[in-house]
Amino acid sequence: MDQPNLIYVFADQLRYSSLGYAGDPLARTPCIDRFRGDSLDLCNAVSGHPVCAPYRASLFTGKYTTSTGMVINEIRLNPAHHRRCFAHILNEGGYECAYLGKWHLWAAQLGNHYDPENSFVPPGPDRLGFDGYFAHYNFHHNYYGAAAYYHRDNPEKIYTPGYEPDAQTGMAIAELERLGAGDRPFAFFLSLGTPHDPWVPENVPGEYLERFSGTDFSLPGNYREENDPYADAWARLSPKERAELVSWMRVYYAMTSNLDDNIGRLMDALKRLGLYDNSIIVFTSDHGELFGAQGRRAKNIFYDEAVRVPFLLRWKGRFTGGGSADLCLNTVDIMPTLLSLMGLPVPDEVEGRDLKDALLGVPGASEPEGALMMGTGATAIFEDGHEWRAFRSKRYTYAVYRADKRELLFDNHADPLQMKNLAADPAFAGIKEDLRDNMLAAMGEINDTFECCSWYEKHWTRDRHIIRTARQG
Repeated sequence: MDQPNLIYVFADQLRYSSLGYAGDPLARTPCIDRFRGDSLDLCNAVSGHPVCAPYRASLFTGKYTTSTGMVINEIRLNPAHHRRCFAHILNEGGYECAYLGKWHLWAAQLGNHYDPENSFVPPGPDRLGFDGYFAHYNFHHNYYGAAAYYHRDNPEKIYTPGYEPDAQTGMAIAELERLGAGDRPFAFFLSLGTPHDPWVPENVPGEYLERFSGTDFSLPGNYREENDPYADAWARLSPKERAELVSWMRVYYAMTSNLDDNIGRLMDALKRLGLYDNSIIVFTSDHGELFGAQGRRAKNIFYDEAVRVPFLLRWKGRFTGGGSADLCLNTVDIMPTLLSLMGLPVPDEVEGRDLKDALLGVPGASEPEGALMMGTGATAIFEDGHEWRAFRSKRYTYAVYRADKRELLFDNHADPLQMKNLAADPAFAGIKEDLRDNMLAAMGEINDTFECCSWYEKHWTRDRHIIRTARQG
């Protein structure tokens, strides 16, 4: 087959730092580590907006949040604003597209996770070009019983037996068997829900908890007793939650170990089906988790625990053998880079960069100076006071809050836990200025005017539906 298949697998809330190959001695991820040894490790990959729905909107459109309009979770993307998405281009290129797992771009109600009105995405434009196999749920993270269901092409709930990630992996293998037997190249996206909270023992198989029964978990080295004043309700920690952090971590690592086993099952199936060597295979995540680092839980912040994600890329003959690349890969760069690698056109409306030549080592190929990252509000409500912009280079992170213009600067090599803010240090004034200039230039290119969250509610949405974006003027 001349055209490579694309198999894109992404976890939910899996941070780079909690994997064995990234140096975590507590991790039990031999299958992912083994895949890393057979892939190219993009070790500076970041989530440009480390929240579930904004990440997915950027992944499928190649645009920043300030152009997709997906400024918080649990609002509905408007497909009329995005006519040339990832799957549209794949379809035009002769690919059969399939999707399995969490979608999170349709919900238009806060909460109410289990009502089909809020979880079923009807066939048509809201599926953004995924017009074939589409087994989805909008968002839920209880992985057993009545909460573990998906939809196909009608609102009927189809319940998954046993533990949902195990069942979904089995479904994925069955669908790959069908796709692999066809005469068309295919693109298959698998969005697994773990290791997203709730981190309670009842939400993971006991055998995986048992793997960590003797493991000594401790609070992060950059743990803070006081809540971050910029944190929203999802990121603030109550005294009760602080007392539960270590037990949460045990469940998180157990979920990650189960995820690892399922990645192993998937890779074994790809080899058995003859798909491992004629496909572009990606393993990544939408964002990370803080567990009390910097006085926060959850995501939606520029610290590395939230934004730094695994990104492993395999394509036999091009990206194999356990190498690494330190170029700054942002979420918006994924669509144009993969399309270009597959020999397909990149739509003009895409805002990310095509990094194919840099990945392939083409002489003279340019790399981005860094990645523009953004937070445009609270996690799932229109609330002001949490907005930030940041620019992460290979070495430094620069960030600024909208509310009070406070600046932060971290040397991620010398200070990997990001505990020393260098923004006021005269010795780093030039570095801060360069990073700020790069950030402002990147914002200017996409007409990002750093608005408050309520501005988007007033100007871009109605009843949690996106009705307008910057591209509509």
